[in-house]
Amino acid sequence: MVLEPGTQPPSISAHNQWGERVTPDFRTPTVLYFYPRDDTPGCTTEAKAFNDRYEEYHEAGVEVYGVSTDDVDSHCEFAEEHDLSFDLLADPDGTIADAFDVEISERDRASRTTYVLAKGRIVGVYEGVRPEGHAAEVLRDLMEAGLVPME
Repeated sequence: MVLEPGTQPPSISAHNQWGERVTPDFRTPTVLYFYPRDDTPGCTTEAKAFNDRYEEYHEAGVEVYGVSTDDVDSHCEFAEEHDLSFDLLADPDGTIADAFDVEISERDRASRTTYVLAKGRIVGVYEGVRPEGHAAEVLRDLMEAGLVPME
């Protein structure tokens, strides 16, 4: 069972695709999306969609982070291959997924789940995400909720 909107998220810290330690500030509007595996069709579609809209997220003051159980080296290859502009957080032992109650499969892969956070709280959760159109849906929902300026 995922964490509920209105609750305070756990603090996390992980290495990104460049091996740098990243600690997201959830007081800032943030999208934290969990995905199963680097460089698979659905995960690539989702990452590229967030990347295609990255400028819109950035201009609206929203941070975007992708999280999977892949390691830093895998994230680095994936980010370079697709020229990703946002951080991919390595969670090889599933610690971040566990902290957010994201289901882990028998093959140690996170289920496709997205959290939207702002002002130190969880403001939205998407489970069973379909990669196509998800990045646009999340940005639209952030705007409609008044968490970021309208276009």
